[in-house]
Amino acid sequence: MRTLGLAAVLALTLVTGGVSSQVAMADDTTTPSQQDVQQAKDAVTAKATDVDGVRAQLALANQRLQASAIAAQQAAEAFNGARYRLQQARQAARAAEHRATIAERAVARQRDAYAGAIVTSNELSPGLTALSAMSQSDGIQNVLDQAATMRNAEDDLDGQYDEFRATATLAGVASDQAATARAEADQAQAEARAARDGAQAAADAAATDAQAIAAEKSALIADLAKLQNISVGLAEQRQSALEAQAAAAAAAAAQHEQELQQQQQEQQSQEPASTPSSTPNPTPTPTPTPAPPPPTPTPNPPAPNPPAPSGGASAAIAFAKDQLGEPYRWGASGPDAWDCSGLTMGAWAAGGKSLPHYSVAQYQQSTPISAGSLQPGDLVFWGSSSNPTSIYHVALYIGGGQIIQAPRTGSPVTQESLYYWITPNFYARP
Repeated sequence: MRTLGLAAVLALTLVTGGVSSQVAMADDTTTPSQQDVQQAKDAVTAKATDVDGVRAQLALANQRLQASAIAAQQAAEAFNGARYRLQQARQAARAAEHRATIAERAVARQRDAYAGAIVTSNELSPGLTALSAMSQSDGIQNVLDQAATMRNAEDDLDGQYDEFRATATLAGVASDQAATARAEADQAQAEARAARDGAQAAADAAATDAQAIAAEKSALIADLAKLQNISVGLAEQRQSALEAQAAAAAAAAAQHEQELQQQQQEQQSQEPASTPSSTPNPTPTPTPTPAPPPPTPTPNPPAPNPPAPSGGASAAIAFAKDQLGEPYRWGASGPDAWDCSGLTMGAWAAGGKSLPHYSVAQYQQSTPISAGSLQPGDLVFWGSSSNPTSIYHVALYIGGGQIIQAPRTGSPVTQESLYYWITPNFYARP
């Protein structure tokens, strides 16, 4: 087999970054054939293709890791939502049972009053018969008085009976409502248990996926090191640097896009209403003005004038900063472990605001705002659609484009860029 000339070997070495250092070099008097040159080009192309393929597989592995983490977050917040609904159902059941108890006591009182009225009526009845009234009367006025007394007693008895029946009916309704509320609480408890099991299964699956993907990435980086003829440690450093650069570029692009949207919204809100032009129309026949197009609907519009940030925002931020580095655990709300909504609930509890341990309810109980209105202490949310009920993650905005969050299993409470990950799609002020 013929050896490549010096020029061909140098070209191949430069293109491959020095990975072909073992290629034999001949004197520069030997001219490579066209086949030699093509083989060298094909080798370089194949090498580059292999490197790109490995990096593409690494990117797909990272995407699967992210999808698994999101699924675990969604399951964890579904559990928080089920617990929240169970709490509400139990409160409703207790209130319904309290109303039923009051109604039953009222029925007992009415029953006693009605029974007493019957006894009194029976005791008076011998002296209130029409014949007795006539025979014992000293005059017509006494007859009328005793007859009136008899009628009043009968009316009072009828009234007591009607009141007893109404009270008994209300008591029956209250009892039915209490039974329904207890059944709903039992159903909510069953749903909470199922959601708890689902959250645990999702967390376990995410942990298993993370281990498998980590092993897969290690193998891919080893392949990358061989292809580039470098150490595995250097390949890991380069891959981490490339991923960091890609994340930074994506974050910058997301931030730039959001800033453009905010500028457009501000310009639209500041544009004055259009006025007719003062230039005369050369056409004598007036042209009818077309109807303006209907405005484009905006889903979930934020409040036009959100309230000023609460004075407790600084306390909420200080609390969140004190938790930096503490572990994530789904369903946890402190004092030494947190999930996303547990952390924001604890932070705003320190700020004097009570929020539920459920990201959807935290959004619903706060004032929606736009990204451009963000102030320190506000909450930022991630959802899988434009519907707030799809929210599965929440973080605390601390200003300067930074958030504090409890991200996922295996990642402690951290301070990150607002755009470090997927751009949030909901914002609210507690």
